[in-house]
Amino acid sequence: MATDLPPDGKPLDWNTRMEISASAARGLEYLHLKMKPPIIYRDVKCSNILLGEQYHAKLSDFGLAKVGPSGDETHVSTRVMGTYGYCAPDYAMTGQLNFKSDIFSFGVVLLELITGRKAIDNTREKKEQNLVEWARPMFKDRRNFSRMVDPNLQGQYPMRGLFQAIAIAAMCLQEQASMRPTIDEVVQALNYLSSQKYDPHNPVHHSRRASASSGANGDNDRGNEKRPCEDKSTGETDREERLE
Repeated sequence: MATDLPPDGKPLDWNTRMEISASAARGLEYLHLKMKPPIIYRDVKCSNILLGEQYHAKLSDFGLAKVGPSGDETHVSTRVMGTYGYCAPDYAMTGQLNFKSDIFSFGVVLLELITGRKAIDNTREKKEQNLVEWARPMFKDRRNFSRMVDPNLQGQYPMRGLFQAIAIAAMCLQEQASMRPTIDEVVQALNYLSSQKYDPHNPVHHSRRASASSGANGDNDRGNEKRPCEDKSTGETDREERLE
């Protein structure tokens, strides 16, 4: 993953990061919507995502997986387990597990890919140690988004794509589970985003260098472009922790 490269390793480029996020989301979609009975993964985090050929992501370690609610049930009650920095706040507080618990954790992973930061990093100053808490106030104003992106990308990313990726992450990280998207909505959005390939050698309409015009035309672009997962609220997030 982007946060686990060796010191002399080459940082993942924007296209690779978006493909990793899309393929990881498809793996989660299989568990939520195609497995019979459906499965809640319960421990979505970077270290449980393996990268195969061409950086195709695969979920691993199903030790905490739980059969999801069925019929009229909205959740399953269980002992709270997960990893500090990834666990959904509603699940951590109530022990009520549902598919949206995985969505929150996936939002943390997506944010890690965008920012190049770890979910919890005790080497940073205190107010930046928890990734979600650090990002939360910046979700509210897209003028902050360029401050959130991984500096190792060195400006080589599409500004519009950055806006969309952060909007998806913010939706996944909504404090209220009911406000988070379903996994099929996330997959649709990330499949679209990963299909929009960024070419650093032809950045006329995609790169950070075009941010001024992109910002000026942002509202018009939103009207003209179909967005599979429109941001309802560049929303609220909360803390999460490992509880076993």
